[in-house]
Amino acid sequence: MTTVYDFAATTLDGKDQPLKAFEGKVLLIVNTASACGFTPQYAQLEALQRAYGPRGFAVLGFPCNQFGGQEPGTANEIAEFCATKYDVTFPMFGKIDVNGDHALPLFDYLKSERPGVLGSKAIKWNFTKFLVDRSGKVVARHGSTTAPQALAVEIEKLL
Repeated sequence: MTTVYDFAATTLDGKDQPLKAFEGKVLLIVNTASACGFTPQYAQLEALQRAYGPRGFAVLGFPCNQFGGQEPGTANEIAEFCATKYDVTFPMFGKIDVNGDHALPLFDYLKSERPGVLGSKAIKWNFTKFLVDRSGKVVARHGSTTAPQALAVEIEKLL
């Protein structure tokens, strides 16, 4: 049976990162952007990371420029933005596509496991969130308008 741990992605600093490194943790996988109306969600994502990280939780951020060109920066610019503006400590990955022919396979998997409204698989905008349990199973999908803090109860149940 396939799980998120069967995938890998490239980190912002260009290293291949097997997601197996996060095995046994509750994950919140999010497509992010630095110039989006939802960008302030970085603060809540970081708050979740700091609150629940010691208990086996991790946010994984995946910058994406597919929605309104809202993540135009280079890997270095994204890393600097996240560090200086939001003091992000959770893992950030290299810029990816979440839809289309060049979508990161992890996101194809996430979308197939938890389709959106009316069965739609396409991600509609930045800051779509996928919640993954400790066994690597995708248990929930939340759209951009769902504030990360609103997921605290769901995260607590999985921890």
